Amino acid sequence: MSARSVERGTSQRTVAVVTESFLPTLNGVTTSVLAVLDHLERRGHRAVVIAPDTPGLAQFRSRTQVERYRSFDVHRVPAVAYRRFPVALPHPVLDTILAASGADVLHAASPFLLGGRAITAAGRLGIPSVAVFQTDVAGFARRNGLTATVPLVRRILGRIHAGASLTLAPSSATAAMLAEEGVPRVVRWGRGVDTALFHPDRRRSAHVRAARRRIAPGGETIVGYVGRLAPEKEVERLAELGGVPGIRVAVAGGGPSRAVLERRLRHLDVTFTGPLRGDALADAYAMLDVFVHTGPAETFGQTLQEAHASGLPVVAPASGGPIDLVAPGLDGELYDPDAPQALRRAVLGLVTDPAAAARMGSAGRLRVEGTTWEAVGDQLLAHHDTARTIGAPPASSRALRVGWDESVSARA
Repeated sequence: MSARSVERGTSQRTVAVVTESFLPTLNGVTTSVLAVLDHLERRGHRAVVIAPDTPGLAQFRSRTQVERYRSFDVHRVPAVAYRRFPVALPHPVLDTILAASGADVLHAASPFLLGGRAITAAGRLGIPSVAVFQTDVAGFARRNGLTATVPLVRRILGRIHAGASLTLAPSSATAAMLAEEGVPRVVRWGRGVDTALFHPDRRRSAHVRAARRRIAPGGETIVGYVGRLAPEKEVERLAELGGVPGIRVAVAGGGPSRAVLERRLRHLDVTFTGPLRGDALADAYAMLDVFVHTGPAETFGQTLQEAHASGLPVVAPASGGPIDLVAPGLDGELYDPDAPQALRRAVLGLVTDPAAAARMGSAGRLRVEGTTWEAVGDQLLAHHDTARTIGAPPASSRALRVGWDESVSARA
């Protein structure tokens, strides 16, 4: 256990936040980490961030200068680029930073190469650790044609999470998957949503109304997707909407699949907004009448909560995280991702019954009104305290992972 006592309870603590993704990369992991850091500062705690460097920019960064996010130091470790995404290497400098951090607990966000080494190092130092399962790396490998690597990736992830004091699963489907893999000490921890930023009232603003007129000059129903444009998101499923009368389609987000999607969805005359943040992102939701999520392998589905907060009915696959976030017939519809035209039928039902769509949108807003980042952040602090009570993982579990860490480091 850390030298600092659990009996301190809600008094100031130091959290080492190790993340596989951080600014300037924008995705669900980064967004969640930023929310965690914001909450730690709000509650008066200290944090040290360890994150991947940005390949191509590292040579211009002074290695003697530590970056900052809010009041917290951000330490960068070497990374390589894979599909425009920085992948951190399990560099020994991580051990040095962690040892000097004075951390009471390690928070490993979506741990893989970097987070796996961090959990091992924390175990050696007697620091309890919380591992947040957020990215299905094995599923990502399978969808990108790396099927042969899936068993190895699953074993690695199982070892990483088994070595943590506590694993946080974002959904019931993920918790069940981890249990099947034999991962112990798994509890649920969801995500918060900014219910002030994402709000139905935005729909009444002059610039949102003007944007809606540009996209749907004839008053058509605007159906849209918000999120990263990448193969695993399967946004090309929107092609099923071709020929649905009285709709326009909008896609907000950026990523490597944009050019492919522009070709695949040409028949829909889609409005692509590009990547958005803050008020512009909230306005993008406000422009829609129906929100559609396409990826069947989400461990959670943060954009579904943002759509609910914006007062939109949600159409999503009956798979993974969305199962916990959508109540069919109440605040949206779930469709079978393996059934041809199922997405089309779900959307068509809402487009042809705008009164039902409006009721579902209102119900979705009520569903998330108490799911603020502040409430979810306090739940996280309670999980950190639980990990500190459990203590660092057993030495036998750490030894199992040390061999993997060292072999990866040797190859790197």
